[in-house]
Order: sequence, then structure tokens, then C-alpha cells
Amino acid sequence: MKLTQLKVNHLKNPLGFSVKNPSFSFQVAESSGSTLKAARIRIAEKEDMSELLYDSGMREDISSLSFVPETELEGGKRYYWDVTAQADDGDQGTSAVEWFEGGCGENWNADWITSPLGKEIQPVMYRKFRLEEKEASQIVSARLYISGLGVYEACLNGEKAGDEYLAPFYNDYRFWIQYQTYDVTQQLKPGENVLSVMLGDGWYKGRFSYLDEARVKEIYGDDFLLTAQLLITFGDGTRQMITTDETWKCISSPVLFSNIYDGEVYDAGREIWDRDACRLAEGVEEASVPAVRAAAPEGKLTERMSVPVRIHERFSPASLLITPAGEQVLDFGQEITGWVEFDCRAEKGTEITLQYGEILQDDNFYRDNLRTAKAEYTYIADGEKRHVRPHFTFYGFRYVKVSGITLVQDMLSSFHFEACAVYSSLERTGSVTTSDDKINRLFENTVWGQKGNFLDVPTDCPQRDERLGWTGDAQVFCATACFHMDTAAFYHKYLKDMRYEQEINGGSVPYVVPDVLSAARENMGQEAPDITENIWGESGSCAWGDAATVIPWTVYQFYGDKTQLEENYENMKLWTDFIIHMDETYCGGGRLWQIGFHFADWLALDNPDKKSCFGRTDPYYVASVYYLYSALLTAKAAGVLGKTEDQAYYEKVAEEVREAIRREYITATGRVAIDTQTALVLALYFDIVPEPFKERTAKRLKEMLEENGMHLNTGFVGTAYLCKALTKAGLSGEAYTLLFKEDFPSWLYEVNMGATTVWERWNSVLPDGKISDTGMNSLNHYAYGAVSEWIYRSVCGIAPDESTAGFKKAVLAPCPDERFQWVKGEYASASGLYRSGWEFEGDHILYEAEIPFDCTAEFLVPEGMAVKSVNGTPAEERERLPLKKGVYRLILEKV
Repeated sequence: MKLTQLKVNHLKNPLGFSVKNPSFSFQVAESSGSTLKAARIRIAEKEDMSELLYDSGMREDISSLSFVPETELEGGKRYYWDVTAQADDGDQGTSAVEWFEGGCGENWNADWITSPLGKEIQPVMYRKFRLEEKEASQIVSARLYISGLGVYEACLNGEKAGDEYLAPFYNDYRFWIQYQTYDVTQQLKPGENVLSVMLGDGWYKGRFSYLDEARVKEIYGDDFLLTAQLLITFGDGTRQMITTDETWKCISSPVLFSNIYDGEVYDAGREIWDRDACRLAEGVEEASVPAVRAAAPEGKLTERMSVPVRIHERFSPASLLITPAGEQVLDFGQEITGWVEFDCRAEKGTEITLQYGEILQDDNFYRDNLRTAKAEYTYIADGEKRHVRPHFTFYGFRYVKVSGITLVQDMLSSFHFEACAVYSSLERTGSVTTSDDKINRLFENTVWGQKGNFLDVPTDCPQRDERLGWTGDAQVFCATACFHMDTAAFYHKYLKDMRYEQEINGGSVPYVVPDVLSAARENMGQEAPDITENIWGESGSCAWGDAATVIPWTVYQFYGDKTQLEENYENMKLWTDFIIHMDETYCGGGRLWQIGFHFADWLALDNPDKKSCFGRTDPYYVASVYYLYSALLTAKAAGVLGKTEDQAYYEKVAEEVREAIRREYITATGRVAIDTQTALVLALYFDIVPEPFKERTAKRLKEMLEENGMHLNTGFVGTAYLCKALTKAGLSGEAYTLLFKEDFPSWLYEVNMGATTVWERWNSVLPDGKISDTGMNSLNHYAYGAVSEWIYRSVCGIAPDESTAGFKKAVLAPCPDERFQWVKGEYASASGLYRSGWEFEGDHILYEAEIPFDCTAEFLVPEGMAVKSVNGTPAEERERLPLKKGVYRLILEKV
């Protein structure tokens, strides 16, 4: 037996995360058995697993998906753990030993300090200390616990602490502020040591949000703030603590300017560290001033929840372009989020500027669609050879215009330009490849859309003056995100921020989380908008707010962690109760949601007013459908958690909403009164149309597509369910037709136009290559990439069975279509690796599947086909085929 994927709170070897009620999970990757009979989890303070702190014993109630031990653990300690598992046939194995370590818990002794240099001067704060030779040789461990606002980078003896960027990351600083933990044991040395921290504006105090033409800044605070404690532990058990206080020094940073939207200006001549001498640069101490003790910020200092933000891929330039305008432009071939790094040795005072953009126009560099975001990086050389990179910003880009130095193709490699893709460290779990290269490109575009927008927060876009955690985008893309990557820990943090916002908003969910819009509005002294009015406000829109129910339930379905569902149930209940309140207080209690502002089918193409961003589908119809959906999901979660009274209540509400929608929007003869693609899609997918009329509704949806040349015209809501609704209605062929469409509007239109991510609008770029609009037009916007969920579920045929959670049981329901010769997909679920694929071979289809240990699946035979054999053995004719752990080869033939 081989055990793998040992995780604590869905993270491998987490450092600095809370150890209160940790959830342990694991997988059995290899075993002669089929199911898990029992497991044992042990926790110790020593790596050899001696002196156990906890031993569950061999227990049959331990789930591989989540187990919370009955023990108290302390912050500031490294714990080791292993798992022993036993299969149904007696096969047994023990994992390798893994570790986890919390932050320092409540033991925070450091002051908050600030710089007296002024709020416009970005500072470096530092502290010198000595370690005698004997002391240094006896160091067992050293941990740096630190948080800095807006964003920070810490260095010990000139070397960056850790491999993360943009800490302490982005959450609602009004409620909580994360601190990070770094293992800096190897960075200490005998003699003089220097701990230095460089601070930038970041989300906390730089200009941020789109309000007031994106001019609002200092939303959460106006001072640079730092708190840190360096804990050094020696072999004899003694400790030395170095904390932030008024003994620290401040000096102006080499970063002359930075913010999220505009970029950074870096003057290498102001570097404080002499790398050759490994000490503070000459004149630094003389120019420094003492730090000042500061009042703590509003939010509570808390152990981190953010998944580390790191560099994951590096791209060399695909080409150097000299544009008709004479510009030097590097094309990296792929739109990413991050920055460009390069090596430079230019004369002192040389200014090298990099400008970032997504697309060329008339073969020239272009960035007008970034609106007010300058998206630049300027480096001022000091005459020394240096590796150059930004510190406190990021960009969404494919193209980079370089000025200040001359680039020649033959000499380009000497600069070692690299585009660095920066995003949260999420393990890739899903992949699909097909016989069609364009579909493969589309699929990878949806993956890159997620990479580019999962930088600590699920954002709408990574490049313009926005980059906010829009809840509607997150909601429709959630299942796709969970297929593509392990998002359990990522969404856990996002949902915590959402819950804080809901608690002060009567359950209403903001349009963006963290809710920078209300924080900025309060700073400007403006009153909160009236949530009952049909005007753009801050919170309470259907489909956007339903992220509070859809994301928790989806995450539970994919990862099976009941402890997370218990925590996130509050989000679900708050939101559903908010809708009920709106209904009963302002809509007469008729179980329809017919008040307030709603984005609804945002950016649909069916509005006669082509300048409008709103779809033609009645927003209160969409709102009422989501009312139904959220009530259903909250009832399901209540059932899982044993909250029987809640379950009965929300089930009753959901049924009343369904009946109210039918009375209002479905005629007596079964016609959906709102004749749009999206209205019909929702009616079919959410079973709003009574069973006798579903065929009529499906027929009308097909007619509408045909009337539109077999093109979709759906927006954010309709597109998310379009192919799923068609497949559910027996129209998978029509779903495939939409997938394979190559002219506007379609997914492959974007691919044909050279897209390497998913666009915000179906027509973001026109057929002549011109960008269609500069007011709101992102070329990296993942919402329409939700089609990949359908590709996983219905093209490959991999989906969770809702009767269980965490993919302990899967539904394999592929819908083969001859427009593909073959399809292969795999999903490394929380329970193990599933594979599913098919290929046309003459007059039959070869279907192959793999089911992991301790899992089962049900194979749904495609309509019009029969299973002739399973692993070479003739099969009985049936519509459903139960499968257990193993590898399968099925021969399918047309009936």
C-alpha cells in the first residue's frame, strides 16, 4: 500500500497557518484492496515519531477526506504526523512522515511601528543585531513572524525571506490582518545580522477600486505599518526574540513609487544592501532615522489563511517586435499575470521603462483598455549589474514595450528577459486533451484565465484599474476552478472575508469580496445606497450574492470536508435569509424576488440596446431562479450537517419559490413567458418547467439557437448553464455545435483571434483585430471559461455524485460526438485519480476509465448506445453500469 497527498487543512506541509481544529486528509494511491477499512493518524513533536502527542488508534470512522483529531495543538511548534491505513483485504501501509507548523498563536510581543518620513515615501525599516560565534553554531531554528501594510518584502542579511510575493496579501483589513511565518534558520550568521523590511502601498493604502474614476486611495489606512518578531531557538532550549519597536531604523526605499494599478519606480542607487560586502551599504546608517511606535490597525492580527503567492512559470520572449511606430515590444506568446524580470548593467542614471499590454493594434503597442492603470515599471540604473524585478505590483499582459535601452534580437538573450506567471499556489488537478487542437487551446485558455485571476482573491481581471474579487464571476466559475485546481484552501479564505462582510450587511453579499467599494465609499463620506432601489450599489445582486451558497456547496461536493461546510454554512444561511427578508419585507412574501438592482445575465448579446451591458432576460426572473437555487443548496447543506429543522424550512421555501416562478413565468400550456436563450436555459436546468412541458421548452431553445444561426447570445448567467442545460434536455449535439462554432459569437472565435485566455466580452476583439471597447474590456476574464465544467462532465464524463462528497462516488456520463476522434480526461480528486476517455474505432467506441481506491462510479451508457463488453467480457444490456476501483475498457456500439 502507498499513501500520498497528506494535507493539513488542504495544504501540504503548511507553515504559519492556524493549528486550531486542523483537518487531516490523505489518499491511498496503491493497494491490492479496494476500499478503506480503517486508518490511524499519529502526531508527534519529533520527526522519528517518538513521544506521540496524539494517536487515534486504528479506527473505521476516519475518513481520508477529513479527520479532526480530538487534541489541542499549540502555535509556534512544528508537528510531525503520519497515517497508517488498512484496506478491506488486509493490505496495510504507513505513509512517509510529513509536518505542519502554526504561527506563534497569541504570543505576539511586537509593537506596530511606522516611518516618520511621511506617508508618500516608501520606507525600508531595519534592525541590526549580533550573534556570537558560539550562539550561531547552536541555533536550532529561527522563525520570522511578520506583517506589513500595505505590502512588504522582508530580507535577512540581504536575502529575501521565503519565496512568496505581495504579502500580507489582500483581505478586508478592517476585520483582520494576516501575519506570515518564515523559516529563516539558514539565513542567520555569526556576527552582525540585519533584518530589513521594505514596504509598498499595495491594496491597503494605494489607489484602488473603480470609484471616483479609480482615484480613491488610502482606503484602509494612510500610514506604512510594520510588526514583526524574530524568534531564535538554541540547542539548550533558550530563545532570543527580536521585535519591532522604536530601536528600529527607517530610510527611504529604492522603491520611489508603487501601487497595484500603476506599477513601480525603482532606483537601484538607493539600495541599502551592499551585496559584495554583505552589509548595509555605505551611508545608510547615517541617513536613517528612528522608527515610531504606531497604533495598531483596525483589523485583528491573525495567522494566515492565504495560500502562498509564488512564481510558477517563466516565459522567454517568443519574439522581439519593432512596431511601425518604432517601438521595441517583447511578445511572450501567452497572456499571464505577474511581471517581467531581466538582467541589467546600464550606465548610472539610465531609466529603463517597461509598459505592459494585452494586445497590439495596427501592429503597435496598445493599452487603452487598461483605462487609468499605467501598468509600468521604471528602473533607474546605478551602473552595477543587477537582476531587476518589481516588488509591490503585478500586471496582466502578453506584450511589453521596452524603452531606455536598445534591444537587438541577437543580443536579447544577454538581458535574460523572463515573464513570470504569479498566482496562488494551487495544485493542478484536472486536464483534458482532445483530437481537436482548437478545443485544446480553448481548454487551456480557461486554465490560464484561472491562473491569471487567482492571485490570492478570485478577481475579475488582472490588468486594468479594477482587479476586484467580483462574486458573480467567482460563482459561475467555481466548479470549473475546482476541476482545474485544488481550490479548497483558496476558497476557505475568500469565504471568510465574505462572511465578515455579510455579518455587517444583514446577510447581503457585496458585489466584490473583499468589499473595497463600501470601504472606499465610507472614506469619501458618502451614504450607503438603498438596496431596495434598482440602481448600481454595493451588494445584494442575484447570481453575484449567490456565491455565498454556490461556492460552499461546490467546495463540499469536490473535497468532502464537513468541517469547512459547517463553517461556511453561516454564509449560506445569511444570504438565503437575506433574500427571504427582501421577499417578505418588500415583495409581499410571494416567494419571488422582485426588488433591487441585479446584474442578472450580464453582458448578454440579446439586448436591443447594443450599448447596454445588461441582458434582455428579466432580472427579477433570474433573481427568483437564484432564490430557488440558494434555498435548495442551503437545505442540502443543512441536511449534511444534521440541521433537520433548517433543512425542512429551506426545502419548504424552495418549493414555494418554484411554484411561484411557475405561476408568474410559465403559462398554463407550458410556455416560458420570457423568450430568451437564458430564460429557457434556467427553466430547464433548474427544473422550473413542469415535466410534461420540458420537451416543449427544449424544442423552443433549439429553435432560438437555430434562429440565431446556432449561435449563443447568453451572458454571465446563461452561458454558465447553457451546455449543461442542453445536455440535460437531450440536446448534447447542439451543445457540441456551440462548442465547435468558430465565428462570432463563440468560444473558438476567440481562439481564432489569437486569444490565450478567455475574454470578458464575446466581442472583446472585432474580426478586423480592433478592440471593441475601452471602457470595460478585459482579455483575461474567466467567467465564460465555465464551459470547461461541461467539458469535464459531459465530454469526458467525469462528475461528482451528489449522494456523497469528495468524489467518493463519481458519475461517468460521457456524450461522445463524432466531431472528436478521441477525448482523454483526468481529474486528481480529493479521493484519488479518475481517468475517463473515449475514441471512435470503426463502428464502435472504445471507452476507458480508471476508478481510484475507496471509490465507486456509475457509468451512464450514452443515449442510443449499448455496452458490448467490459474488459473483454460480454456485458449485459443496461443503462447504468456500477464500477469499483480498477481500470476498465468498454466497447460501445450503436443500438
